[in-house]
Amino acid sequence: MSLEQIVRVCKQRRTFHRKVRHWVQDEAWIKNKEYEKDKKYYNCVKDILENPAFQMMAKFTQHGSTSTQVHCIQVSYLSYRIAKKLELDFYTAARGGLLHDLFLYDWHTHKEETGNHFHGLTHPRVALKNAEKEFLLSRAEKDIILHHMWPLTIIPPKTKEGYIIVYADKHCSLSEVVIRLQHQKNKKNYQNSMENKGKNL
Repeated sequence: MSLEQIVRVCKQRRTFHRKVRHWVQDEAWIKNKEYEKDKKYYNCVKDILENPAFQMMAKFTQHGSTSTQVHCIQVSYLSYRIAKKLELDFYTAARGGLLHDLFLYDWHTHKEETGNHFHGLTHPRVALKNAEKEFLLSRAEKDIILHHMWPLTIIPPKTKEGYIIVYADKHCSLSEVVIRLQHQKNKKNYQNSMENKGKNL
């Protein structure tokens, strides 16, 4: 690989990461259901999106102000786009992304309510159990759900699509946390400026 090719690849990756970061931070496309306009994607996941168990996820917070449902849609669509670009199984990536966090509880209060202090390690099995109740899953989809927390869970995914979900999940989660921290910082700065104005009056 020549130096020019390496530079070109690095620029493409930077552009891709910038687009993804912007897209994850803007939840308007989910509120407007923009993902439904991508007919190929929508046909892969329509039955999951319309399922009452999946819709229940809107009640639970994932990170910051992002619901578990919104998080899963973001992970799913990002994984679908990456898998499609790499000519991999985008159908499995899209579905696995939607179902990977189908644990159906608020993980922020789960520890106090159940005594389970290991949500990060245990929720993939809970999500898989819930998904199996609602849908007929392929072996690859089961593997994606069960191993999406790698490397926190020791066993890695068995498929390339599984690694895509791992990446998309971490990327979206990090972006959600960064958004929350930015909102907190902006709120604090605003409060400080209002206090300073009050003192100057």
